[in-house]
Amino acid sequence: MNYLTEERKNSLSSEYVLGTLHGAARLRYQTLLINHRPMRQALWRWERHLNGLGAALPERQPDPGVWQAIQRRLGFAYSDRDGKGDTVVSLPQTDIGRVAATTVNRWRWLASAASIVAVALALNLWWGQAEVSTAPSQVAVVQGAQAEALWLIELTERDIQVQATEQFSPVGNKDYELWLVAADGRAPVSLGLLPKDGRLTLARSDLFDQVQVAALAVSLEPVGGSPNGAPTQVLYTSQLVAL
Repeated sequence: MNYLTEERKNSLSSEYVLGTLHGAARLRYQTLLINHRPMRQALWRWERHLNGLGAALPERQPDPGVWQAIQRRLGFAYSDRDGKGDTVVSLPQTDIGRVAATTVNRWRWLASAASIVAVALALNLWWGQAEVSTAPSQVAVVQGAQAEALWLIELTERDIQVQATEQFSPVGNKDYELWLVAADGRAPVSLGLLPKDGRLTLARSDLFDQVQVAALAVSLEPVGGSPNGAPTQVLYTSQLVAL
């Protein structure tokens, strides 16, 4: 299938910006972003267009019943009908944990978001970042084929902190390189080699302050990194999440 026709570029890019592109289709699209400049340009156009529309919408305060309905659907509250109406009763914290454990497969998106926040808090503790200037502004979790966390990445005002997890098993005689993929269509920019164990500090590229980042990518490279300044074999992509 040719994903670079004008119709498919616009369809995929608009869905990606709206957040309706999921699963394997989303991963495939992120790989297309790495390898094809026209796809990155299409993403940039749709982000400007749709984000502009969203900013123009007036703010609306949701009805209190919306939050109550969310609690019920997540299993964190139940309806107590006593003949005088429908009263929403929130579950105790211990019950919330039990219910959440039974519904985790149905709410993987919620767990993923919580995991990213937890990772950020954990990294703050591990690296002892007490100064405001070194506090992370964005984080990313690079995941493998089974959604296992392989690297934990923090972007601060002055550097990039990377932690390899115990779930990462490196390929022998190969290196792993981190790339910045900009939304404006320019070629991916190398951020340095990733650690195969432990943690590593990488230099923070000025591009983070100059362009909109579509994704971070990890490629498999010969020892020493890419021989030609471009990703050799893209393995994983991940999005930066603002804190």
